[in-house]
Amino acid sequence: MMLTIVIFGLLICGCLAWTMEGFKQNSAKWITLASFIIFSLFFAFSISTSSTNFADLQVLARLPWISSLNIEYALALDYLSITLITLTLFLAVICVLVSWQEIQEKQGFYYFNLLATIAGIIGVFSAVDLFLFFFFWEVMLLPMTAIIAIWGHENRHFAAIKFFIFTQVSSLLMLVAIIATAYFYQQQIGVLSFFYQDWLRLDIPLELASYLMLGFFIAFAVKLPSVPVHSWLPDAHTQAPTAGSVLLAGVLLKTGAYGLIRFVIFLFPQASQNFAPIAGILAVVSILYGAKMAFAQTDFKRLIAYSSISHMGFVMLALFAFNAVAYQGAIVTMVAHGLSSAALFSLAGMIYNRIHSRNLNDMGGFWQSAPRMGGFALAFAGAAFGLPGLANFVGEFMSLVGAYQHYPVLVMLAALGLIGSAIYGMTLFQSSFQGAPTTDIIDLSGRELIITGSLLLMLLIIGLYPNLLLQYVIGVPSL
Repeated sequence: MMLTIVIFGLLICGCLAWTMEGFKQNSAKWITLASFIIFSLFFAFSISTSSTNFADLQVLARLPWISSLNIEYALALDYLSITLITLTLFLAVICVLVSWQEIQEKQGFYYFNLLATIAGIIGVFSAVDLFLFFFFWEVMLLPMTAIIAIWGHENRHFAAIKFFIFTQVSSLLMLVAIIATAYFYQQQIGVLSFFYQDWLRLDIPLELASYLMLGFFIAFAVKLPSVPVHSWLPDAHTQAPTAGSVLLAGVLLKTGAYGLIRFVIFLFPQASQNFAPIAGILAVVSILYGAKMAFAQTDFKRLIAYSSISHMGFVMLALFAFNAVAYQGAIVTMVAHGLSSAALFSLAGMIYNRIHSRNLNDMGGFWQSAPRMGGFALAFAGAAFGLPGLANFVGEFMSLVGAYQHYPVLVMLAALGLIGSAIYGMTLFQSSFQGAPTTDIIDLSGRELIITGSLLLMLLIIGLYPNLLLQYVIGVPSL
């Protein structure tokens, strides 16, 4: 019942936070912070004391839900999902801290949506009934749309609608693929099933498998995102409140990568291998296009948003290389990007709260009045372009080394993206913290030091001791 307690506990705490805000002001954020800390500790304790070996997917709950369609409430964990749930809960605490002073209106409803989004994300990372997975996918997206639409910036309604349309259209394609696969299972086995481990035993004709794989691939490529279905991301990131940007870049993009691993590569291995050259080309285009567009931005958050497209391109390239080293690199890159992008968006929010602008032309010389903030900004910019000693370097290096064995030309082109990331990373830092001071700003507060310090510490730990993470990463077999 561990996962069920975490998921539904977060939803119940969300309702409690929403209700209590009407009785006592500022109670919602304290309830939310306490909820995330308690459930994070509970999850960590449950995993650490479990005798289960999570190298393979372990079903932890399997109960009838909609019996007439043989839909089940089925949850499972392996090291991949444990890693991503741990990242989610860590960044959830960061989201509360960055929202502490930024969110002043409708706090109860805001923290309800934040808790509901995290509950949905954990459900996505643990559901092994495909209908339940789709249910949690929607639970994750709807409150995220509300966070952008209600608490975002000047063009928040446009960004929220665009985010909703992109995600819902792609989700419908995935739903069609889920229903079609379940129907094919019924035709082949004789009973209807949405259970993931039942589907692993299917022998699907290659032509049909290719169409089904595309239904899943498009949905997850939108969420990753990959060119050409990426255009929702810069608008959503730019207009979302700080916590919304942290969640989008740090966790929601990882649901796309998780879906590619769990439901594209492992369910349709041969079809995925045949599609791999196309996926590799899309990945390289995303890497180079994202880097080029990041360099062209003058909006602090929009620059980070385009950099996310570039970094997640490395993940797609590594996954479709069907190589164990590349696969390990993809997992490390997912975690590293989650931490580094969350750090940069947190800094963007801190600067915006001080000068009420995201435009790099309105910044400059901040190092003189805020040296601690400048030091963290330099470290996070270094992480973003893969500075050795930080987690991003390990992930991207392993991704490229592993993928080179299959796609040497594509990897050489992708490596140009590393040069691009250094250029836009230094441009971001120099535009905001170097040069003649435009205005004096207040340096990091104690709360902000906790946010930036904890994120930098995690990047350093993974960068210097990557085996702490790699020992739990099981390589995808070559096909």
